[in-house]
Amino acid sequence: MFISPAFAQGAVSGGEVSWTGMLPIVLMFVLLYFMMIRPQMKRAKEHKAMAEALQKGDEVVAAGGLLGRISKVTDAYLVIEISPGVEISVQRLAVQTLLPKGTIKSI
Repeated sequence: MFISPAFAQGAVSGGEVSWTGMLPIVLMFVLLYFMMIRPQMKRAKEHKAMAEALQKGDEVVAAGGLLGRISKVTDAYLVIEISPGVEISVQRLAVQTLLPKGTIKSI
């Protein structure tokens, strides 16, 4: 016999869980949470607050890159004037950025 009975019995442990073997996996999940998930949730919360605070006269950048001034606000939609006489309707959450007042000069 090439393998002694002591080695064969040692391969099957009595059900002991080695926490040191699981520690790297747990640390990777903790690092993933603090480096990726938490900042993304924070940005989403800030974007939602910005979208809820939009009002008539604010200058915004919509999701497609359109710049304009908000001319009408409803619960779910905004009407944005992108040039004199041209208005489009977008969802509130389609607004990416709130610009400082006076950024858009041509409207």
